[in-house]
This record gives sequence, structure tokens and C-alpha cells, in this order.
Amino acid sequence: MGILEYDEFGLFHENAEEFGLPFDTPPVVRRESVEVRPGHRLSALVWGTTEPELVLLHGGGQNAHTWDTVAMALGRPLIAIDLPGHGHSDGSIRGAASLHDVGNDIATVVRALAPNAAVVVGMSLGGLSTLALYDAAPDVVRRIVLVDVLPSRDDAATAVIGKFINGPSSFPDFDELLKRTMEFNPTRSESSLRRGILHNALQQADGSWVWRHSRNRDIVPEAPAADADERSEMLWKIIEGVQVPMLLVRGLEPSSILRDEHEAELRRRHPAALIEHVDGAGHSVQGDRPLELAALIDAFSPTTA
Repeated sequence: MGILEYDEFGLFHENAEEFGLPFDTPPVVRRESVEVRPGHRLSALVWGTTEPELVLLHGGGQNAHTWDTVAMALGRPLIAIDLPGHGHSDGSIRGAASLHDVGNDIATVVRALAPNAAVVVGMSLGGLSTLALYDAAPDVVRRIVLVDVLPSRDDAATAVIGKFINGPSSFPDFDELLKRTMEFNPTRSESSLRRGILHNALQQADGSWVWRHSRNRDIVPEAPAADADERSEMLWKIIEGVQVPMLLVRGLEPSSILRDEHEAELRRRHPAALIEHVDGAGHSVQGDRPLELAALIDAFSPTTA
């Protein structure tokens, strides 16, 4: 297979067709880059032409385009940020800074691009980053939506996701990359996974492919692992102190990393939190059931007008 052509903003018609969304004209989307500290920039997709109402943060090993179908279904101005070491943002998933530093970096982007956003939505690592953002800059977080993530999670389900993200750093061709992706994402259509790969991987001059989040894997030292129990408790303490409305959206398929006991812990730690379940969705609710997730976000999100 030769070099594949890729237009970052040329695939939205596929999202619309797969999920039955109207597509009279392509959505207005642009890419912006914000310097969060000297020589280090985070990238974001800005949807619409008016002031963003929502901030979307993706999961580990993903990128801002994971929200494309949700953003199209919402039809509201928003930003979707590439987390450090992901997508078009600087850094490395291996040499990632602490969650506290990530929270500060995201706060810089939100203040620059969406200072009055009504809601921050975070899935998986993006959800933990949302809590870090609230801890670092509560003034820019007015409502929180956590998508299939809490500080405590199912170890077995999390290990499967980690095995996928931490797999081979390169693949000889696109077909090999697609095959592995399909094996780890049985609930997703081949077309959506193909589209996701094009957004989340880079083709090299020799025709091989590398994940965007793996591109600096071999040249950036891996950061020391934080104590898992200590980090979990730190994040639960943030949840206990949240003073804004919070919604948890949980997938019910086996690939979800949450179980009933984790949901019960949320109710104990933050009784005011709302909880919604999505049938037919696993961990990646935005990929499995994007229209249902968009409806839940929309109902929870007042307009900023």
C-alpha cells in the first residue's frame, strides 16, 4: 500500500453517514495552538464561529477527533483539546507531566480559547484531567461531565486498554494497524476505526505507521510512576470538594472500566453527583454511542448566551 492521502477536515461526511446526521455543509472547524509554557504548546480543535460553550477532553491514546461525531450531534460551539503527548500537542505520553501540571496546562488553553465554557467533559484520562483542571483552576470549570471514569476503576478492564495503548510503537502497514485496532475494539465499526486511525496515526516515508502518542516513545524517558492508591485518593478528595454540578456517564458493556462498587463510591463521596448509564456502550462511550452521549451532555449543559 502506498502513501495514503489524509485531509484532517475531510472525513466529517463519514461520521454523518454512519450515524444518520444531516450533512448539508461541512461543519466549521479549525485547529488552534496555545503556548502553555516556553517552547511547549497544546493543540485544540475549535468548532463553530461563536464563543465556545463546551470543552471536551479525550482519553489516553486518543486525540481531539474522538469527539467528532459528538460535536456534530451537539451542533454547539466548543473546543476539543489534544492532551499533552497526544494528537498535535507537544510532549510524550511516556514523559507526561504530573496531573497537576496537566491541569495547569489545560487551564491555559481554556482561558485562551473557551474562558466562559459552561461545561468541561472528560473521558477516561480526560476525565482525570478534568478533575486536575478543577483543582488547578476552579474558575474555568462550571460543570463537570466524567465519561466512564472515576479515581477507582476495574483493574482487569484497565489492563486491557493499557495493553492496546502500550502495544507496538510502529506497524509495517495500515492493514496491520487496523487489524490490531479492530481486535481491541469489537463494539466499533470498521469504518469508524479506520477513520480514527487516520486521525490518530502517522504514516512514515517507508509506508509504516506509528501512533501519534507513540512518536516520541523511544526518545523521551518514561516518567516515574506515581503510587496508584495515593493518586486515586487524591482524585477522590478533589471530587469530594467539587462545588459545581457533576454528571457521570457510564457505559454498561464489559469494556467499561467502572463497576457498581465504583459508582457506589461516587455516591458516598459526592452524593449530589448525577449518574447516567448508556446501554450498548463500553469504555469509549463517544465512539460506541455518540448520539446518546451528545444528548446527555446537551441536557446537562446550559447555553452561555
